[in-house]
Amino acid sequence: MLVLLPPSEGKAAPEAGVPVELAGLSLPGLTGARRRVLEALVELCAGDGKQAAEVLGLSRGLRGEVDKNAGLLTAGARPAGEVYTGVLFDNLGLAKLDGAAYGRAERSLLVFSGLWGAVRVGDRIPPYRCSMGVKLPPLGALGAYWRGELDAVLPEVADGLVLDLRSSAYAAAWKPAGAVAGRTVTVRVLQEREVDGVLKRSVVSHFNKATKGRLVRDLLVAGLEPGTPGELVDALEQLGHRVEVSARGTDRKPWQLDVVVTDVH
Repeated sequence: MLVLLPPSEGKAAPEAGVPVELAGLSLPGLTGARRRVLEALVELCAGDGKQAAEVLGLSRGLRGEVDKNAGLLTAGARPAGEVYTGVLFDNLGLAKLDGAAYGRAERSLLVFSGLWGAVRVGDRIPPYRCSMGVKLPPLGALGAYWRGELDAVLPEVADGLVLDLRSSAYAAAWKPAGAVAGRTVTVRVLQEREVDGVLKRSVVSHFNKATKGRLVRDLLVAGLEPGTPGELVDALEQLGHRVEVSARGTDRKPWQLDVVVTDVH
């Protein structure tokens, strides 16, 4: 099973250590593309700080991220699973997994990134600030930039069930096609509650990340590695989640599962 995750906007604080080694990252077919984005980002942030902040969509309070980006070539790197923070990763809780579960996380989790394209949680990277929605001179829109690069690499590793938990900006950077689409599953989180005596459902926005983090953690801890969408439904139900198939996959579109919750936290 391959699990596709979005990154977090916030990253862990930088620390001293060995800089990133691009040749040592997973998916080596992306090395050249990563180098071009990294060099363009460093060049942008080493120049006019105000312009760089505008390009990156950073508020005044985040201007310090520009200086961090300017030093990415020499900044200390650590495993991506430690760099990414935020609701999804907090609920995923990689640091609290035992050795076997963490090993499964290293094999199955793939985090998408405006800077790196996609990385495994064990890949060593420095903290950075560059979302997939950025138009980075001279490369242009990063979503479009990465699409061709990822199309050439990801089908080779997406040879089983694909659980796609990415947000829309990162999902646009690679869309499973053909046979891969037919074994890809997306997840929508719905809250069910009673309103004036009637059960109603609404799409969960912010807290859907927490639910998705818990889903993945539960699968990793239980050691369940489903190979088909149907097996995934069975596994999640076995783990106590309420799951409904809202759309069956085809060679043109993925499956969609609804995870129904009553509380959001």
